[in-house]
Amino acid sequence: MIRVQIGKDAPKEFNDTEISNFKDELDIHSIGNNIYSVLYENRSHEISIARIDRDTKTIYLTVDGIGTEVKCADKMDLLLEKMGIDTSAAQKMSILKAPMPGLVIEWLVKEGDYVQAGDKLLILEAMKMENIIKSSGEGTIKKLNVSKGVAVEKNQVLIEFA
Repeated sequence: MIRVQIGKDAPKEFNDTEISNFKDELDIHSIGNNIYSVLYENRSHEISIARIDRDTKTIYLTVDGIGTEVKCADKMDLLLEKMGIDTSAAQKMSILKAPMPGLVIEWLVKEGDYVQAGDKLLILEAMKMENIIKSSGEGTIKKLNVSKGVAVEKNQVLIEFA
């Protein structure tokens, strides 16, 4: 069983037989780098894959020139969801704590900025090494709790998110 959501449409679940039958109905040919010609129900479509985000299991693509995203959830994702465990990589953040003691060298964001998972937030110098601290989720920065040039302790709150 998998669940697929295309764009803002409601997600749909498919069992293994439905997936197998659907694959059999497709005629797919590569026509370029990440560009495919797909014949489905006697109609030809050009599909171009722009990016695949393996963390969020999202594929960003264009179908006949129209951009969309496809989100997938496999059996394990569905099971964890039933158990109430959030597996999404794009989790809402409330605070960011210092991962180690160090000195805030530079802020790469400001209050009011919206950040997503992987965005660079600040540079923290620790043991004579500069460490780029990245966002582990998404959110809007409500408050930067430490000024540039200030020493911080491990687990000290650096950023509060709205």
